[in-house]
Amino acid sequence: MQFIDTFRSADFLDTLVSLVAAFALGTLIGAERQWRQRTAGLRTNVLVSIGACQFVDMAMHLAGPDGAVRVVAYVVSGIGFLGAGVIMKEGANIRGLNTAATLWCSAAVGACAGADLIAQAGLLTLFVLAGNTMLRPLVRVLERLPHDISAVESTFEVFVVVRTERASEVRAKMAGVLQAAKYPVGEIEATERGEEHEELNATLVATSVRVDELNAAVASLRQLPGVTSAGWMSRVAD
Repeated sequence: MQFIDTFRSADFLDTLVSLVAAFALGTLIGAERQWRQRTAGLRTNVLVSIGACQFVDMAMHLAGPDGAVRVVAYVVSGIGFLGAGVIMKEGANIRGLNTAATLWCSAAVGACAGADLIAQAGLLTLFVLAGNTMLRPLVRVLERLPHDISAVESTFEVFVVVRTERASEVRAKMAGVLQAAKYPVGEIEATERGEEHEELNATLVATSVRVDELNAAVASLRQLPGVTSAGWMSRVAD
């Protein structure tokens, strides 16, 4: 049998060490993601890590370092498709970017282990964990700092609460008012607010505004027949 002829205990032991390292380090990264209830948790990160490890390790044994380099290039691009699966768009909001980036790093950890760079794989794991845990307090501090709306890139939404029988009319006029103020609308979503009212939520194309101009446009919307309230909000973009 070819397996018996080609089996080398030293190569097998080397692969075992690489896979154990990839499994252990992927578990550390995945446990943090699982604890935070992210889309890609413990098992996903472990599988990404050991999968990347095995591909690189196999290339190392079959074609040497040059072959491993080529496989690493494919792992780097291929993991992007898996990462795209955990990114979700909800209206103007995008979720899952950090989880996708963590999967990418898990693949890098596995690739290092497969290339017999165990120490580098461990070091990268520490940096990934630090990025996902130690930077959170800094993010919260930065989010609480006052921002200049005209200078910060954000997602801006204008909302109007209107009587249901006037909703279609106000929807059309809402787009016109904002367009006249040079704030074109990307989309307008309608949500029921009880039996007699609807909320129209318009997401602006612009990522920066002049507060006085937007306030003037909202004031115009408040004067439309059937409108009971209007306002706007912003969310800082990722």
